[in-house]
Amino acid sequence: MVEYPRDGLYLFGPCDSQKRPGVTRYGVIGTREGVERFRHFSAKMRGYIPVPVPGPRSRKIEPQHVPFPGFQEAFNSEWPEKPAAVIQDIQLHEIEDTIRIQNRHEAIHGCVDLFVSRLEQEENRLEAPPSFWFVVIPEIVYELGRPQSRVPRMDAVSGNVTISKKKAEELKVAPSLFPEEHEGADVYEYATHFRRQLKARLLKHKIVTQILRETTLAPDDFTKANGMPLRRLEDPATVAWKLGTGAYYKGGGRPWQLAHVRPGVCYVGLVYKRSDLSADVRHACCAAQMFLSNGEGVVFRGAPGSWYNPDTKQFHLDEASAKGLIELVIAEYRLQHNSPPRELFIHASSNFGDEEWAGFEKGAGAETKVLGIQISDAYEDLKLYRMGNYPVIRGAALPLGDRSAYLWTSGFVPRLDTYMGPETPNPIMVRVQRGECDLRGVLSDVMGLTKINFNSCLFNDRMPVTIRFANEVGDVLISAPMDSEPRLPFKFYI
Repeated sequence: MVEYPRDGLYLFGPCDSQKRPGVTRYGVIGTREGVERFRHFSAKMRGYIPVPVPGPRSRKIEPQHVPFPGFQEAFNSEWPEKPAAVIQDIQLHEIEDTIRIQNRHEAIHGCVDLFVSRLEQEENRLEAPPSFWFVVIPEIVYELGRPQSRVPRMDAVSGNVTISKKKAEELKVAPSLFPEEHEGADVYEYATHFRRQLKARLLKHKIVTQILRETTLAPDDFTKANGMPLRRLEDPATVAWKLGTGAYYKGGGRPWQLAHVRPGVCYVGLVYKRSDLSADVRHACCAAQMFLSNGEGVVFRGAPGSWYNPDTKQFHLDEASAKGLIELVIAEYRLQHNSPPRELFIHASSNFGDEEWAGFEKGAGAETKVLGIQISDAYEDLKLYRMGNYPVIRGAALPLGDRSAYLWTSGFVPRLDTYMGPETPNPIMVRVQRGECDLRGVLSDVMGLTKINFNSCLFNDRMPVTIRFANEVGDVLISAPMDSEPRLPFKFYI
């Protein structure tokens, strides 16, 4: 048992190394240039990558830096010299001409099409498709593939969609009898965010992806006019640790698990998101993220409805929907453990209403104790300082009674001999809103849930995984129309 994931992987390998197949099967899609940059980077993942050499002002290597020993040595799984599948027929000019379309909905939808269509075709063609795909994107996709991105007028390209967003919204409420009036309206049902829309549209195909910018793979190839790097990147060993851990997880592995796990415990994070296309401001999508103590996660999409209250700015389910959502969670837990959980902790950033809580309890049944935990930011409430040169130690708590406490999930870490943050760390507020349980146990659980972000190889997140990825999952769920109710592992969303 070690505190820092990189130490454990370096010394002992992943916790499930005896159960995993010996090869991590991945595919790669991108332009010919992007795929070539990936090949050079991929070759480095097979070997040893040292930590940065100390600068003139430092006499020692910083403790958070751990050399990357090579993928095989770190994860006990072979990193193949060649991908299981390669798609490199996307032309850079195709991407540039599409992403620069003036109508941003049409631009992002069309750019995502370039990748989704080819991935779908290749997955259907292959008898044994890869476990996941690296999606290598040129920098222009990152620059223009986000909601606030704008194309300079002189670079804008005319598109084919002539219907406005406002007209498309009106047609959602009052459809026209003339089909031609609906032409092009469907692009407004998709988010103007490349990454989120790509993930959402691949859910029905059950394709797992890891998006990589070309500037991450080959930073020296991209410089500013003054010769300086286009981006500031972390050192190569750190990049390899993060991408290697994410690849191992998305390839079906589990890098580590929490120590001192309490059996029969299940954690659920509630996710709410509102769609811009709905005319009703109260309309929202609800989903539940189920996490087990070993780090496994599943996302359940609940029924959309009028869950948002514009007066209180909070989300609450009705009793029937709350009951149905928890029944899905309990059923999935039974499939994996042949019995219901003894304790089910529901984490949310808002409080729990009486009607929805009654639904949660009914859905859980008599064999499962349900507890409601509210976890929120506490930026303005409190600052805590300690003597010396470093801030409060990570894991410090200030109880406010038997049911609530400030908890510092970021702070000074003795193993790293530093605080990995830019300013005085802020606590989060943890409240036991519903049910009876030991506050110390709740705080310990929250601390543990900050350490199972398998999409990276960090020491911890500030928020537990149940809250940390809530916005990310919610954003994906509303980024494309859903013609089914997906119940998929968490790796499909991140």
